[in-house]
Amino acid sequence: MSNAYRPHAVLRSIASMGLAGTTLFLTAGATVPEPPVAALAEARVAISTAEKDNAAQYAGPALTEARQQLVQANAAVASEQMTEADRYARQARIAAELASARTEAAKAAEVNQQMSEGADVLNEEIRRAGDQP
Repeated sequence: MSNAYRPHAVLRSIASMGLAGTTLFLTAGATVPEPPVAALAEARVAISTAEKDNAAQYAGPALTEARQQLVQANAAVASEQMTEADRYARQARIAAELASARTEAAKAAEVNQQMSEGADVLNEEIRRAGDQP
């Protein structure tokens, strides 16, 4: 009787291991990755910095794109699509940094223009002073 019992025990053991493995596999597949908290925070900081630098005036389209990407990142988090959320958050940060860089360049160009105009005025004054007896 012990020989007849063993095959059933082995089959039950194999079935139990298979069920346990399947459960583990399904449980592991059902877990949702963590939200990209760091990438979202970096995007928010970059957008805030660009806004403080007045990027809306100098690089409005890039700032708008950054804001839209952040909205999409938050929507992806809400729908538990964390890989997409991370991608959108990184794109938002890059767009905001681009807006900041364009703003700095535009402000520098303005300063350069003002300095050039000031130099022209000084040169004109020097020329006039030289023309006087």
